[in-house]
Amino acid sequence: MMNLIADSGSTKTSWVLFSEDSSPLFIHTQGINPIHQDEETVKGILQKELMPQLSGRTIDEFFFYGSGVRPTEEALMQRLLQEVTGVSRVEAKSDLLGAARALCGHDEGLACILGTGSNSCLFDGHRIVMNTSPLGYILGDEGSGAVLGIKLLNALYKGMLPDTVLRDFEEEQGVTLADIINRVYRQPLANRYLASLSPFVHSHLHLSSISELVVNNFQEFIRRNVVPYGRRDLPLSAVGSVAFYYREQLQMAVEREGFVLGNIEQSPLQRLMSYHSLTRS
Repeated sequence: MMNLIADSGSTKTSWVLFSEDSSPLFIHTQGINPIHQDEETVKGILQKELMPQLSGRTIDEFFFYGSGVRPTEEALMQRLLQEVTGVSRVEAKSDLLGAARALCGHDEGLACILGTGSNSCLFDGHRIVMNTSPLGYILGDEGSGAVLGIKLLNALYKGMLPDTVLRDFEEEQGVTLADIINRVYRQPLANRYLASLSPFVHSHLHLSSISELVVNNFQEFIRRNVVPYGRRDLPLSAVGSVAFYYREQLQMAVEREGFVLGNIEQSPLQRLMSYHSLTRS
């Protein structure tokens, strides 16, 4: 059987086409989000970017996990995917369920997404049974790349970090405070800009003040989003670039908050391949 799996965010969708007797084919297209895009836009991306790369291959099952696929959008996305690809067996679910299936398989666990944004859930091995609303980067998204950018800028311009770090930042980024204010408050997609500051943070982790800033960001995420599930007995696993590149700091935060760190993955695709292969068998 030939399976197609998609892990979709607002900016990029990663796809993998695989079967037991062939090497997986990885494909990338722009992001698909039914909340921010209308039907014609979604169809256009599928028709122009995905279908040519599939080269007429026959697909038996199609699993789509997306950041904008809430329960109210599942039927819409399933219909659009079926219409364009011609695949009859299509499942469209949230990226959080995809993360939970990838990280926990069929076991109970605490599954988290730590990338540009953040999210978490209590997974019982079959479905999401609890979810703390992340609220977005203005009201929430603790632990995310966007909030990490906020914390960096706040510390830089409120004198919480050495002047040398501020000079390095402005020289490397080619910005002044006025530029930053303009970019955050007057330009679109401020969350992506804030998250784009993560490489600067990562390159300065040798400074205890920067490393602690990252740890504190994760601790706030755990306290406000994961602790309410009341399941310190379960491993805390996470998927996403922020979790992957700051694994050491995440480990420290998890231990400080009395949890045990589970699986950490940059992308859920490899584990989702295993999950759906096992589910099918």
